[in-house]
Amino acid sequence: MDVLSRNNVVVTGNVDGPVVVLAHGFGCDQNLWRLVVPALAEKCRVVLFDHVGAGRSDLSAWDARRYSTLDAYASDVLDICREICRELDVRDVVFVGHSVSAMIGVLAVAAEPARFGKLVLLTPSPRYIDDGDYRGGFSAADIEELLDSLESNYLGWSATMAPVIVGNPDRPELGEELTNSFCRTDPEVARVFARATFLSDNRADLERVSVPTLVLECAQDVIAPREVGAFVHARIPGSTLVTLDATGHCPQLSAPEATAAAMLRFVTDTL
Repeated sequence: MDVLSRNNVVVTGNVDGPVVVLAHGFGCDQNLWRLVVPALAEKCRVVLFDHVGAGRSDLSAWDARRYSTLDAYASDVLDICREICRELDVRDVVFVGHSVSAMIGVLAVAAEPARFGKLVLLTPSPRYIDDGDYRGGFSAADIEELLDSLESNYLGWSATMAPVIVGNPDRPELGEELTNSFCRTDPEVARVFARATFLSDNRADLERVSVPTLVLECAQDVIAPREVGAFVHARIPGSTLVTLDATGHCPQLSAPEATAAAMLRFVTDTL
């Protein structure tokens, strides 16, 4: 199966605009971008896809050993971007990675910087576990407990964790949407991806990013606290840090207008 079918790639938007590739996070699929796509599509060619194992990707392409690290996802991103550049006859793309896909984007950009014009990291975290002076937001025991709970009762874990991740308790429909997205994910795929996500340490990779980068954080985010955003910004040379007036880890759901506007300002700004 070709890469565009494997990852359920969908292209929409302004054919004359810059090409923007949107990558979803853990337990989600491309549908999570739907509220920001209309605004982006007015000025950009928008490329959506599902990571292997998510959404309407080709599940037969998923392999537990291969996808036990973020490197495999970064390799898939490079496959997608090469094919998109060929199909659309463009030199490079803007990559937008949400949550764990931010670090997947970092790895892809570090491997082939010429493939990317710009990079947007939405609520990124290079390491979730606290380490010395570094605050990732979780202790090692917290993460092990989280993973044990996920592996023993994935549906129960989803119902408990999704509202915490998305925040905004006054808007329970957001937590319900993320819960439903988690529950559509195969539990075995989720188990492997969760370990690759929450046990990763990509702090050293940040300095390998050599393209213009926007770090988008939320004012309140229990998964990626503001100390993390500041760390990412400090470690990526020349990056820009913007704090959205938003709560939770998924501002494309909770604050889509502000999220799309911040992306567009960065994407359409002339280098």
